[in-house]
Amino acid sequence: MAAIEAFSKSLIEEVHKWGCLKQTGVSLRYMMEFGSKPTDKNLLISAQFLQKELAIRIARRAIELESLPYGLSQRPAVLKVRDWYVDSFRDIRSCPEIKNMKDEKEFTDVIKAIKVRHNNVVPTMALGVQQLKKESKMDSEDLMEIHQFLDRFYLSRIGIRMLIGQHVELHNPNPPPHVVGYIHTRMSPVAVARNASEDARSICLREYGSAPDINIYGDPEFTFPYVPAHLHLMVFELVKNSLRAVQERYMDSDKVSPPIRIIVADGLEDVTIKLSDEGGGIPRSGLPKIFTYLYSTARNPLDEHADLGVADSVTTMAGYGYGIPISRLYARYFGGDLQIISMEGYGTDAYLHLSRLGDSQEPLP
Repeated sequence: MAAIEAFSKSLIEEVHKWGCLKQTGVSLRYMMEFGSKPTDKNLLISAQFLQKELAIRIARRAIELESLPYGLSQRPAVLKVRDWYVDSFRDIRSCPEIKNMKDEKEFTDVIKAIKVRHNNVVPTMALGVQQLKKESKMDSEDLMEIHQFLDRFYLSRIGIRMLIGQHVELHNPNPPPHVVGYIHTRMSPVAVARNASEDARSICLREYGSAPDINIYGDPEFTFPYVPAHLHLMVFELVKNSLRAVQERYMDSDKVSPPIRIIVADGLEDVTIKLSDEGGGIPRSGLPKIFTYLYSTARNPLDEHADLGVADSVTTMAGYGYGIPISRLYARYFGGDLQIISMEGYGTDAYLHLSRLGDSQEPLP
């Protein structure tokens, strides 16, 4: 491991020590109830918890990044990500033990900066995996191992970002009504689905010059506690895929392209959002592939901007093949799931299940 030289031996030993400690999961309900009264005392408790918890979670990922199969750990892009994790671990461990609000404020600034440092982790990892895929012949079992690692890695990243964002947001002196950090206690899934579909549709219009209609069915007044940013991301990705499929299928046809239908249902346990398109569907043999990270034919937005380090990954219709597997992780993070059922020759239905209870603990890969 050549690139590890930059870090002292004692730091790497400490990463390994912390990486063996047990992680502690937090439920949506707990985040919501704890954060509804952001007193100084609560902010202190939150910061003290995060000082330990983030060190453990980040150390675990740093260790895992060192021991990936098929030489993936040696790819320049992956080394870069590993360096970000080790730097962040060091930053957290360098903070003094949090005893008062001055310490808390310093710590909050540190974790804010960590969140920004890790903004491009997903496309950067994608680049490393793509480089590997180009250069080595891997069979499906190899790919499976890398896929499972990426699932764990990205799921953990969602948790780290949620915990940091939640703590940072609690410092907002005048939060909007019903908002606790990242959580909206009265989120309307119909309203979020409408915004996300409009965003996806405007990209489709820009790329193709036209776009199918999107019809949304469900009670706009119905609300439940959830993270609107997560739901927006999931619906946006699913709608984008449907728009693309319908658009490509009807591009050279005289027929009017059929609308995409979104249905929001509220059950006792789950809120389910179903997206149906008539974009021709996917062959059954191709269905497992849409959940893998190595499938997309689209180019990674980082490829041509490799030197800039910036990636505006959401602006193209194709993206880089991560939208669906990442959306499933966002759903699973709070106890939901994403399922895709296809009728080849007709279209695709995506079922996005969101847990209503908010009691499920974070999954801790």
